Amino acid sequence: MPLLELKNVTKTFGGIVAVKDVSFSTESEEIVGLIGPNGAGKTTIFNLITGVYKPTEGNIVFEGQDITGSNPVSIVKGGIARTFQNIRLFNKLSVLENIRTVLYREADYNLGNALIRTPKVTRIEKKLYDKSLEYLEVVGLTDYVNNRADSLPYGLQRKLEIARALALDPKLLLLDEPAAGMNPDECIDLVELIMKIREKYNLTIILIEHHMDVVMELCPRILVINFGEMLMEGTKQEVQNDPRVLRAYLGEEYINA
Repeated sequence: MPLLELKNVTKTFGGIVAVKDVSFSTESEEIVGLIGPNGAGKTTIFNLITGVYKPTEGNIVFEGQDITGSNPVSIVKGGIARTFQNIRLFNKLSVLENIRTVLYREADYNLGNALIRTPKVTRIEKKLYDKSLEYLEVVGLTDYVNNRADSLPYGLQRKLEIARALALDPKLLLLDEPAAGMNPDECIDLVELIMKIREKYNLTIILIEHHMDVVMELCPRILVINFGEMLMEGTKQEVQNDPRVLRAYLGEEYINA
C-alpha cells in the first residue's frame, strides 16, 4: 500500500487552474523529486497535501486514510510535516527554543503545575530539553543552541527548519526548495543531511528543488509538473533525456537549435 496517494487532484482559484488532474503515489522510505518550472504548481501540491488548500476535485490518501480537505493540524498529527520556500522560524527565539516550542505538544502538565514547578514539570522539561538537543545534533546545530534563530547564516537556518519539522515526528516530510540560496558546498552538505535523516527516521521525503544536482543525487524517481499538470514520471536518467522536460525548462528554441 502506498504511503501517500494523490488521485486525480485538481485545484482551481476562480477561473485559474493551478493543479490539473494530478495523480501519483509514494512508497515508504522513498525520496521522490518534484520538479518543474517556476509557477508549475509544485508548492500548490504541497499545500493540498498539508491541508492549506482543499482540492477542487480528487482525493488525497495517506496511510490508507482519505485526508482530502482535512485541516492542517490534524494532518500534522497524522504524520506529515513540511518546510517552506521562505524560511519560517521563530526569529526572536533561540535555536533550542525553536525546537522545544514544537515539542511542547508532548508536555503533559497544566498551567498550575507549571507555575509551581512540580517535580513532574521538571522531569518533562528535562526530557524536552534533551530531545531538542538530539534533533539539533542530527542537523549539526549543537554549537548554536543559545543563538537567536535570525542570527544564524542562511544555510544553518535551513537546517534549523528541517530540525523543527523532524521534531513533529513525521512519516512523510515535504521539503520545499531546501537548497534555495545555498552555495555548492552547502548543497553537498544538505544532500548528506537528507540522506542521513531519511535513514535515521525511516522517512518518506518529497523534495521540490531547482538545484538539479541535488535532485539527481537524492531522487531515484522524479515527478515533473508543468502548467499544473503531470508532464512525466520516471528515473533521473529518463527525466534528463526527455525532450518534454527540456522544452518545459528551456523552451522550444533550445530543442530545435
